[in-house]
Amino acid sequence: MRQLTETPLVRDGKSIILAHDHGLEHGPAAFEDVPERLDPRTVFELATHDAVTGFAVQKGLAETYYPSYEEDVNLLAKLNGTSSLWMGEPYSPQTCSVEYALELGADAVGYTVYPGTNRETEMFEEFRDVQERARERDVPVAMWSYPRGQALKEHRKPAVISYATRIALELGADIAKVKYPRSGRAMADAVAAAGDVNVVLSGGSKTDDREFLSLVETAMDAGASGLAVGRNVWQRENPERILDALEAVVFEEATADEALPE
Repeated sequence: MRQLTETPLVRDGKSIILAHDHGLEHGPAAFEDVPERLDPRTVFELATHDAVTGFAVQKGLAETYYPSYEEDVNLLAKLNGTSSLWMGEPYSPQTCSVEYALELGADAVGYTVYPGTNRETEMFEEFRDVQERARERDVPVAMWSYPRGQALKEHRKPAVISYATRIALELGADIAKVKYPRSGRAMADAVAAAGDVNVVLSGGSKTDDREFLSLVETAMDAGASGLAVGRNVWQRENPERILDALEAVVFEEATADEALPE
């Protein structure tokens, strides 16, 4: 089995994954303040930035736009997804196979799992098939490990996030993408629970530059291996500026203050 460090998804053991699956997950409303980025080409261009080690998109965007960027962008094909129009218990059906993702040129695949929902067992079985097929083809697997469900009152509790990273380890993921558990200590516990799985921070909703970079700095100090970020980059007026700063914090161990230009 090829080690994650031998793949283009990481640099010096760390990753900045730019995500642009929001057209499916959130719809056009996610682009209201930056209508020009509703055009996927504009975000594919951002993904050519040196800081970005992987670009996560659904298969439709990969089919249509990736051929123009395959020399400059490492593709992480998202293999499942759902729309915000769905109102039932969280569930994300498979929308693309591992085999088809590789035909499109994917360097890695990603899959969302919602532990705690009443369809958890179904999603675990679906992830098993994806993970084993990816292993056969030496392709890294990232798990979006997002605890949810009616019985789960607080999905960002430290113990819940640690459980989320542990589930990624137990089910065979190479990367676990999780929400921030609200403190550096809790993030360190989540990283420890993941064993050798790389834990990346979910970027979440857009915040101001300093707040966002300080959060990333705290996560990196706690042992995180980077982040998977979408709106906190491409919803900004100057996304290249924040990518420059993220590169400094994630790969150069700069502080948020050092990374932000005056």
